[in-house]
Amino acid sequence: MTTADPGVRLQKVLAKAGIASRRAAEDLIVAGRVSVDGTVVRELGRRVDPETAVIHVDGVRVQVRDDLVYLALNKPRGVHTTMSDEQGRPCVGDYVADRRERLFHVGRLDADTEGLLLLTNDGDLAHKLMHPSFHVPKTYLAEVDGTVARGLGKRLRAGVRLEDGPVKVDEFRIKDARPGRTLVEIVLHEGRKHIVRRLLAEVGHPVRKLVRTAVGEVYLGSTKSGRLRALTQQEVGSLYRAVGE
Repeated sequence: MTTADPGVRLQKVLAKAGIASRRAAEDLIVAGRVSVDGTVVRELGRRVDPETAVIHVDGVRVQVRDDLVYLALNKPRGVHTTMSDEQGRPCVGDYVADRRERLFHVGRLDADTEGLLLLTNDGDLAHKLMHPSFHVPKTYLAEVDGTVARGLGKRLRAGVRLEDGPVKVDEFRIKDARPGRTLVEIVLHEGRKHIVRRLLAEVGHPVRKLVRTAVGEVYLGSTKSGRLRALTQQEVGSLYRAVGE
């Protein structure tokens, strides 16, 4: 900020971001629940630069920049995770072609996998969400061949060696079982190509259908196949929290 541009009152910034009404935002500030650049702010006259200020409410980062976009897409089966496709195949970029922002996908889902895919123009957050060192969990529902033995979860949590190295899941549970096939839920923070399919095939249960249902605390929920929705401030905050911000 400069003398000519003293910034915007903090309560106005919070209200514009949808955190609370301006009056309620003032109450949050006075209560010591808001911090700016790591320092708790209690004075109502505080002005900030929304372009650069790092603001937290109750320890959760609030994104206040107008130019940043966070979307969730329920990617249909058969759609390729690219923003354009030279062969003219259906791709993720088709779903945001009318938007003015230059968006990109956070990680990938193979063409045969459905479910939650995040799209954003926040490059820093996207990089951290994709980097394995931040251990952001991804949740999948997989319909697999065969009846799953009771001890498989323990084996997967202990680790299974694949051709490109060992992998282990964070959580595993059986959701439903029918003759010849089983529905399982897997949570892991690995991001290697086809990792869920390769892992389950390695333990004798090839995948029939695979859906990603969550990234961190952002859930697919009731979003229909092929539809987009904007993430809430709470969801964006949860992603920042997942990468330690």
